[in-house]
Amino acid sequence: MSDTSAVTDELQKALAAEEGGRRWLRRLAMAGGLAVVVGGGVLWRARHRPPPPARFVSQTVSEGDVVEKVQATGAVQPMLQINVGAQVNGRIVRVDVDFNSVVKKGDVLAEIDPTLYGSQVSQTQASLLAQKAQLASTVAQAETAKIAYERLQKLFQANLASRSDLDSAKGQYDVNMAQVDAGHAAIAGIEQQLLQSRANVGYTKIYSPVDGVVVTRSIDPGATVVASFQSPVLFVIAQDLRQMKVLADVDEADVGKLAEKMAADCVVDAFPGEVFHGIVSQVRFSPNNVSGVVTYSAVVEVNNPEAKLRPGMTATVTINTRESHGVRRLPNAALRYRPTPPQGPDGKPIPQPPEPPLAKGTGRVYLLTNDKPGDEKDEQKIVPIGITDGLFTELTGDALPLGTKVVTDELENDDAKKKKKGIF
Repeated sequence: MSDTSAVTDELQKALAAEEGGRRWLRRLAMAGGLAVVVGGGVLWRARHRPPPPARFVSQTVSEGDVVEKVQATGAVQPMLQINVGAQVNGRIVRVDVDFNSVVKKGDVLAEIDPTLYGSQVSQTQASLLAQKAQLASTVAQAETAKIAYERLQKLFQANLASRSDLDSAKGQYDVNMAQVDAGHAAIAGIEQQLLQSRANVGYTKIYSPVDGVVVTRSIDPGATVVASFQSPVLFVIAQDLRQMKVLADVDEADVGKLAEKMAADCVVDAFPGEVFHGIVSQVRFSPNNVSGVVTYSAVVEVNNPEAKLRPGMTATVTINTRESHGVRRLPNAALRYRPTPPQGPDGKPIPQPPEPPLAKGTGRVYLLTNDKPGDEKDEQKIVPIGITDGLFTELTGDALPLGTKVVTDELENDDAKKKKKGIF
């Protein structure tokens, strides 16, 4: 029995040893498989690793149109706007027109009570008749004095009258003739008063001076008009609403670009999306100074065939000052771009020497000579430029061919972002 037990024990030990070896083999196989998986993942990640983020934002030199424009705002006004007033005082007895009434030249707009001025005409006529009668009496007296003077002259020559009598007759005759002249002058004065009185009667009717449309009416029947030092404005008449003008306030920095006969487009809020075409008819020299801001008025004549534009509307005017078609152009952002200065060990930008000033008609751009992510390089270049439309600028020379990449912005790297987060 003891031998049998010993054999059994040895057999169990052998089986246990064999099982332990298999267990280690399985462990080694699992570890090897895990290593293969990890190694494959590392290799795959290395091969499919995304490229480093781009440092620069760039655009290319393109071909297209560049239109230089000047924008301004102003008020819409009729081409000819006339203020109609009254030249005499009085009470308004009737008004024949209203707002938007179409009138012709010579039409009666309103009438002032003519009673007072009619009575003045009658009084002046009576005074004129009385003065004429007085003149007739004075003329008769002068004739009598003339006859007496001539008779005394004959008697004096015959030594039948004294010198004193002759002189007295001559003086009386001269006085009567002076009274005749004074009578004529008085008649002339009264006649002028009569003309003025009759004119005042005519002024009681207010007529339209032109063909047009009544824009403003500021009087009603029964109101009293007092025309003292300044004639009151009773009506405002626009001559023709099919042709309007816009007084655009142009900034002093842009006024040098304007000239007469330039094309202009106008838009108003009342008709969104609709453009009214016109031309610049005048650029005024007189400045407008509002709170220190200097502008100059440009008169833009605008066609208004459907009478949509109304006096007083605020219009935005766009004037095409210069145009270049089918030219090479670069984005304005490229002309504004300046590279970020390098940072020192302390994280602060290293001061750089100032850039030399640019000559007139040139611009400074940075060309993207290498666009490979992580190894990007730029190069500064001075190029000749022309007009701009706010988004693009014309290239006037052959310095940059089409498709050239120019830097328009610079992106921040992760280190710069971390430093900013640390600061703030």
